[in-house]
Amino acid sequence: MKTIFAPVDEQLAILTRGIVDLEVLLELKKKLEKSRLEGKPLTVKAGFDPTAPDLHLGHAVLLTKMRQFQDLGHRVVFLVGDFTARIGDPTGKNVTRPPLSDEDIVTNAATYKKQVFKILDPEKTVVQFNSEWLSPMNLIDLIRLAAKYSVARMIERDDFKKRLNEGRPISMHELLYPLMQGYDSVVMKPDIELGGSDQLFNLLVGRDLMRHYGLEPQCIMTVPLLEGLEAREEDGRIVGDKMSKSLANYVGFDEDADSQFGKLMSICDPLMWRYFSLLSLKSPQEIEELKAGHPKLAKEALAVEIVSRFHGIAAAESALSQFHELFGAGKRHEIPDDAPEVTIDSDGQTLLLLQVLVKADLAPSSSEAKRLIKQGAISVDGTRIEDAGHQLSPGSYSIRAGKKRWATVVIR
Repeated sequence: MKTIFAPVDEQLAILTRGIVDLEVLLELKKKLEKSRLEGKPLTVKAGFDPTAPDLHLGHAVLLTKMRQFQDLGHRVVFLVGDFTARIGDPTGKNVTRPPLSDEDIVTNAATYKKQVFKILDPEKTVVQFNSEWLSPMNLIDLIRLAAKYSVARMIERDDFKKRLNEGRPISMHELLYPLMQGYDSVVMKPDIELGGSDQLFNLLVGRDLMRHYGLEPQCIMTVPLLEGLEAREEDGRIVGDKMSKSLANYVGFDEDADSQFGKLMSICDPLMWRYFSLLSLKSPQEIEELKAGHPKLAKEALAVEIVSRFHGIAAAESALSQFHELFGAGKRHEIPDDAPEVTIDSDGQTLLLLQVLVKADLAPSSSEAKRLIKQGAISVDGTRIEDAGHQLSPGSYSIRAGKKRWATVVIR
């Protein structure tokens, strides 16, 4: 029985939202058109080396794109790189990274399989392990594979080039990693491979190897590395460290619902729209409708959607109620009756919280405002803000400075 697919333009509007690289758009359109004409789903591959025991929203960007393909009717293969993890991906590393132990790989792989189905549809997901075809390879097989790619092409990689220029060592096994990852595509024959933007070189190796083996090359789509909770907007761009557990700027898959909700409500508005673009399963039209409303309501919608993904809608709605009970708009009556209302004209632009505190007479200077923020003495709509770069978009806010100073601030 044929699958009925949405028009190609509708699929592309969803699938290309938030991506960084696309190789090649015309080829992708042809694949989607053929898929729709024949009623046959495309095979979409994404690989994950089990290098850490826990997943966070940074990993969810790629998983969300995979889920979008599933919702459009396509076949998704979640590839666990249990063999390649033994080599160690050199991507982004300026030194040789030691490979993981077998015990760590097995433990992490089990955790991944458990956590990814909080986003992916288990009924529409095929799970494979690349040790299935890489472990049986012998030395002759490896030499034949290595003959398909030149050393000159391999050291074009930015991280390899940097290490060579700095006189840092590159081990032979690191040169083999992209070949192993690329060979996965030769075996699996995907129509499309997804990956993080830092994986572009490795994905292109897979595309090249498929040509060498006489196969139709995969299209490639990469997604950005997600910025952490404290990122902010500067000159129209989101700047900040990528989401990382070591930087404590992350939302983990296994965190409780209230913690996830509170963290998401703490991000600045420009970052919220980036999270919508990269993490939401809402349609572009739904997101545009949210942009037309109040940012705080949009942020609540984002938090509810993401928390629902990990804990269910009941837990998400409970977290929303708890947030309102403690901090939200429903608690505005707790602002002292004599708290001033201050209107700040920003010409529709976002303002640093530092500036707002000074303009609202809640801090005598920017340096004092920064000190108060760093001490955790500032809250906006009940959420404590500890990032001196936090920004506020046009809207209405209840701001507390210390224990006794309040203001209702309207930015317009």
